[in-house]
Amino acid sequence: MAADPDVVADVAERLFGAIERGDIAAVRRLWSDDVVVWKVADRDRDKDRALRVITWFLDATTERRYEVLERKLFDGGFVQQHILHANGRNGELIAMRVCIVIKVGDDGLIRRIDEYFDPNEISPLLDGTVR
Repeated sequence: MAADPDVVADVAERLFGAIERGDIAAVRRLWSDDVVVWKVADRDRDKDRALRVITWFLDATTERRYEVLERKLFDGGFVQQHILHANGRNGELIAMRVCIVIKVGDDGLIRRIDEYFDPNEISPLLDGTVR
């Protein structure tokens, strides 16, 4: 059974709001224990590995803002196009265009995330270490 559309819309708002605020604990609570996260040019990540990537991103930035271009709900999830604006602690700025597909279980937890973006757009935040 798929999540109710109102639940899906609420999950979307809470997820992106938590990332904007830098609240990794709130992100963790929105993800199921067996969530699968995939991003372009990468392998599937489990919850712990994916949370480490988000934690790195939050630590590497001082401010984050989502400019939502479009969000469409579908049965059990949503697809969203947005521009992620962020100020890096290193003084760099990014404006990364992203398309993300998120599936939400009937328990209201995120089960799968597929994220599409140009990896070069995040490179200004990198300090030469592999994440």
